[in-house]
Amino acid sequence: MTTIHAALGGLQIGDMLTQLFFFMVLLYFVRKFAWGPLMGVMQQREEYVASEIEAAEQSRAEAERASQEATAQLKQTKQEAQKIIEDARNAGTKQEQDIIESARNEAARIKQSAQEEIQNEKEKALQALQDKVASLSVLIASKVIEKEISAQDQEKLINEYIKEAGEER
Repeated sequence: MTTIHAALGGLQIGDMLTQLFFFMVLLYFVRKFAWGPLMGVMQQREEYVASEIEAAEQSRAEAERASQEATAQLKQTKQEAQKIIEDARNAGTKQEQDIIESARNEAARIKQSAQEEIQNEKEKALQALQDKVASLSVLIASKVIEKEISAQDQEKLINEYIKEAGEER
């Protein structure tokens, strides 16, 4: 045995088996206490990264959806603002027309009132003129006749003269 032993470089089978046994025990402990927990940590890290990627993807999708909603809402807001402006413009035009119509009606009313007042003043002036003419007629007649006519005759002449003056109008 010494020759095999010398040819193999001084290795002994018993030592090899002992070393193999302790190597296997070491592998078992490494696997149980180091490799298993290390693989568990690696698995957790892989799951964490996958969940973070999924969350980021969901966030991106939500941000895109929110952006589209904001764009649609902005468009709707612009349309509503345009409608409000158009309604205000229409209301302003209607109010302008109402004011113009009201002013025209007021002008017509004032004109009618002025015409009625002019007619009344004209009638008053004619009446005053008739009264003046009557008194002048009486004065002239009394001077011409100088008490030759009675009071009844005088009044009859005045009424006839007023009638004639009224018809000439």
